Amino acid sequence: MKNFGIIGVAGYIAPRHLKAIKETGNKLVVALDKSDTVGIMDSYFPECSFYTEYERFDRYVEKIKNTPDKIDFLSVCTPNYLHDSHIRFGLRAGADVICEKPLVLNTWNIDALKTMEQETGHRVYNILQLRLHPAIIAWKDKIAKGDRQKVYDVDLTYITSRGKWYYTSWKGNLEKSGGVATNIGVHFYDMLSWIFGARQENIVHISTHDRVAGFLRFERARVRYFLSINADTLPQSAVAQGKKTYRKVECEGEEIEFSDGFTELHTDSYRNILAGQGFGLDDVRNCIDIVSNIRNATPIGLKGDYHPLAELPLSNHPFRK
Repeated sequence: MKNFGIIGVAGYIAPRHLKAIKETGNKLVVALDKSDTVGIMDSYFPECSFYTEYERFDRYVEKIKNTPDKIDFLSVCTPNYLHDSHIRFGLRAGADVICEKPLVLNTWNIDALKTMEQETGHRVYNILQLRLHPAIIAWKDKIAKGDRQKVYDVDLTYITSRGKWYYTSWKGNLEKSGGVATNIGVHFYDMLSWIFGARQENIVHISTHDRVAGFLRFERARVRYFLSINADTLPQSAVAQGKKTYRKVECEGEEIEFSDGFTELHTDSYRNILAGQGFGLDDVRNCIDIVSNIRNATPIGLKGDYHPLAELPLSNHPFRK
């Protein structure tokens, strides 16, 4: 049994981590969140020590460092811009770290963390759950067994509706979330680079507060993508069914269906990490490089080979920073 700590236990994604810690037979000994709305812990680890102040959390982790209750792993479920700092905290505390996506916002953060891994002797792992999805694994195997010279045409569409609250939260702040591509797209970019190889070209056609569209060329794929958090961009077929989210990946005109099968992916991720087979800093470099380049690129507009949904009218909603 391993001892876990968690930062960001009141967040949206934290229950999946609590479930994973529980289902892998481990123990949560200490948790931190500035919000005290953490009743979910009663369903998993009611005896866990809980803090709302970072300073008291830090002091407690230091207090138990040389006791049987010391944390072996720290799970990081905090806003994107805090990941780097909280990962560093975990490494300094003598723990391996499991961090939500995106691991960090910039590629150079990865280099600094690699140095800290070497200095502390501890590891950093990222949740790259799509690599564990059976449908994605099958797709990767199919591509690997196919014509090695073929370059595939892929269209990626992901629309997940967000309300006005989004622009007041940290997620609507480019400097804190990294923008739409980073916040909702990083795991798709990881999936694509994992299947099709290194990125060779990265063109951004449209990039606003609520959507991003562009073109990515990989070693074995040409990818047009459209990501959005605006419900007005949903296709009529989704609206007619009352859906708020639309996800579609087409490869050579054939849809890759992976809507189901997400329930256990965090637990599977934890099992792999505990078995020494987790995804580390080298694994995450490609997708962080892609989102960092998208965030810093100058959009070229509707030129060249762009995703059809890039032609949708742009929203005038102010981007709150």
